[in-house]
Amino acid sequence: MAISTTLVLADDHQLLRQSLRALLEREGDFKVIGEAGDGLTAAEVVERLEPDVLVLGVMLPGLSGLEVARQVSLRTRRTRIVILSMLADVSCVVEALRNGASAYVLKCAAFEDLVRAIREATAGRRYLCPPLSEQAASIYREAADPTSSDKYEKLTDRERQVLQLVAEGSTSAAIAKRLGISPRTVETHRANIAKKLGFRNQTDLIAFALRRGLISKEI
Repeated sequence: MAISTTLVLADDHQLLRQSLRALLEREGDFKVIGEAGDGLTAAEVVERLEPDVLVLGVMLPGLSGLEVARQVSLRTRRTRIVILSMLADVSCVVEALRNGASAYVLKCAAFEDLVRAIREATAGRRYLCPPLSEQAASIYREAADPTSSDKYEKLTDRERQVLQLVAEGSTSAAIAKRLGISPRTVETHRANIAKKLGFRNQTDLIAFALRRGLISKEI
């Protein structure tokens, strides 16, 4: 009997997760062992279940998919990451690869591209679906040459969580409850974020979150 490749699916659309689960498990050698609808849960589920592959959306509430990728890649060497996104922006693809993703698949791609991405990632290889594959050489070169001037890199994991939740409109009390910390600690994190990133007000924070792809314009 063939050994199954275990998967966790993380996307904020439940219908998409259900559809992917059904399609992927028809392959015979894929087994979905967990799902998550937000970034914080995704990181927790992966840490608990240690799947072979995490299929990860980018625009996740609570914690962006790119930040989930970074945290997962730092915490486990076992789980490979396949990004599934509507965003074809090269800078997003580059950041995904820098954050530990093995593959990047557009949501408009064929299902076969996702299957191939999972198989390539499992084998320890990188994969970019068309039309990104046409720019693969330059994308890989840029991903291998990260800049050191990115202020976002100065933030701690907790500060990144607080930043996104604030950008999504959560109050300090709601953030404290979600993260299991005190409201005063949240305020301290907010002050540190403002200092490190040079924010003068909430408008600066929202503008940064939009540019960074942490939230969408609909939020």
